[in-house]
Amino acid sequence: MARYTGPKTKISRRYGVLLGGSARAFENKQYPPGMHGPKGSRRKISEYGTALAEKQKLRFQYGILEKQFRRYFEMASRRRGITGVILLQLLEMRLDNLVYRMGFAKTRPAARQLVSHGHVAVNGRKLDTASAILKIGDVVTIKNKVNSQRLVQRGLEQTQIVEPPAWLLVDKETMTGKIVYVPTREEINPLVNEQLVVELYSR
Repeated sequence: MARYTGPKTKISRRYGVLLGGSARAFENKQYPPGMHGPKGSRRKISEYGTALAEKQKLRFQYGILEKQFRRYFEMASRRRGITGVILLQLLEMRLDNLVYRMGFAKTRPAARQLVSHGHVAVNGRKLDTASAILKIGDVVTIKNKVNSQRLVQRGLEQTQIVEPPAWLLVDKETMTGKIVYVPTREEINPLVNEQLVVELYSR
């Protein structure tokens, strides 16, 4: 399973937004990593550099490598509608992201691990592909095994103060979740300007 395994807090510091790693370390050093310290953030960034940074932030937010991210962009560009918004929706409909949004795991990497280790089923059948894109009406359930239930119960305790989004119907007692509709851009509330990502790939 391809995934980024490098330092996550450095990535957050590089792009100025918490994308992973230690929240405390990021709060203590809200400037780019490197030998120049806070002065390193004063350098001018080109339009291309700004667009590239937006793309990288989106990639790291969802834990996707470049080749796979480009495939998502190509899928989005072939569909009717606003390419940037469709790209965001495709990312949100990934199985690992849905498990995270439903509150079954505290982070997306933890949700990906739940899926890849076989703790999750979709429409009653085990699915261990974290990148699987689901659709409206699909039901995500946690397998009725002691280990699976214990792991997800821990995740639910860690995320209990966070309400699942309106486009997901979640039953925490039975550890099931259903996709009610595809989220709008406002509901996704992205950390990036997705239009710059579209312009970057359209060059």
